[in-house]
Amino acid sequence: MLNYFPKFFTNKAIYLYLAVLLVTSVLYMTHVLNLMWMIFGIVEVLFFFIFANKNSKDWSEISEKKFIKNLFWFAFIVRIVWVVFSYFFYFARYNHPFEFEAADAIMYSEAGELGARMLRDGSFDISNFMPWMDVSDRGYPFHLSIVYYLTNDSIFIARLLKATISAFTCILIYKLASRTFNAQVGRLAAVFCAVMPNLIYYCGLHLKETEMTFLIVLYLERADYVIRSKNYNIINIALPVLAAGSLFFFRTVIGVTALFSFFTSLMFTSTKVLGMGKRTILIVWGLVALSYFVGGKISTEIEQVWEDRSGNQSQSMEYRANMKGGNQFVKYATGAVFAPMIFVIPFPTMVETPGQENQKLIHGGNYVKNIMAFFTMFALFLIIKDGKWREYTLTGSFMIGYLIVIALSKFAASERFHLPVLPLILMYAAYGISQVTNKTKKYFTFYMVFLFVALLGWSWFKLAGRGAI
Repeated sequence: MLNYFPKFFTNKAIYLYLAVLLVTSVLYMTHVLNLMWMIFGIVEVLFFFIFANKNSKDWSEISEKKFIKNLFWFAFIVRIVWVVFSYFFYFARYNHPFEFEAADAIMYSEAGELGARMLRDGSFDISNFMPWMDVSDRGYPFHLSIVYYLTNDSIFIARLLKATISAFTCILIYKLASRTFNAQVGRLAAVFCAVMPNLIYYCGLHLKETEMTFLIVLYLERADYVIRSKNYNIINIALPVLAAGSLFFFRTVIGVTALFSFFTSLMFTSTKVLGMGKRTILIVWGLVALSYFVGGKISTEIEQVWEDRSGNQSQSMEYRANMKGGNQFVKYATGAVFAPMIFVIPFPTMVETPGQENQKLIHGGNYVKNIMAFFTMFALFLIIKDGKWREYTLTGSFMIGYLIVIALSKFAASERFHLPVLPLILMYAAYGISQVTNKTKKYFTFYMVFLFVALLGWSWFKLAGRGAI
């Protein structure tokens, strides 16, 4: 069993990225990606694959205590470096510390400032906080209000806190993956999270994804602990319930998916892991939590999401196709197109397309996800083939359930909406890598051929749909 990420895979992934970048630049030389975005992409790809190989190998045999220490400080320092760099990069480029087209980020920051002022003058009312927002959008402004209140509205400190939260997420993934699979897979998964460009990237943005991802992993880690532990108490049961409940204040479908994964796990987890007595107690707890959290405005929002499920994707794609600078081909994109590729997408933007600066900046990170998706799908294939799916129902149902929802939504190709389950994708990828043999590693080479063609085709799609070629 492999306990590190071999150069056989990392070198091939690096060479493929450079090959696609070169061929794309030759084929579409009038739309060559700007040098600045190329540098970002090259750094992201090299950083991930070099350190995923190096750290997974160097840290595979050290003590658990030293591993956790190395993991946290490496992840924290890398994120701090990006937070500092991105803060001044955005200021230099846009004259403010927010990313390009930062409507949501600026809105959240202004909401946090308002909440902080209300806390200072004593007019803050939690029951009537941000009434003009959906309940599923109030969690992050509330969090920012407290941070701004304590730091005198400091955007920079808020992002330093994001770096800390994201580094702790890596530790939680280590614990979750170690318990779900084994300690070596846990270490590999944690290393992947520590060096994953997309997880680092959001530490420098004023969006809710970093905090939401942390809460998801916290919920799954604590729920998994309760399900697998022989000794449990009210506090241990309450923690995952509270974490799951808090997700309703960040994104409705995330909260629903958390409850879905919890009940799926209780229903299908092997009786060797979860006895009938404990199963009954947890089901009762879950039902009580469900009746409490899924009520009032939250219930209304869930109903609205369900009612909009069939029309929101097609309407959004039609709008994007007809908007100025839009892609005429996206109106043909449906859930049937996205679903088979949901682990792989979004593909990276590797040609110059106006108004997509954020996608171009993080295109290397999206490429990394394209590569890691192979190992995730390989892991799921092995789990189903070996009939062991009942052992992984909590994390598996959350990951697959959420991705199915995204595939059928208007956000199917949005990198931002894929981020909440990215740590789980990397966790399953770590297990897939651990199971690769000399006999099966040839399939990775076949996947490289598919990805090469797909990335060239995606570049054509982005240009042709806009009438650029």
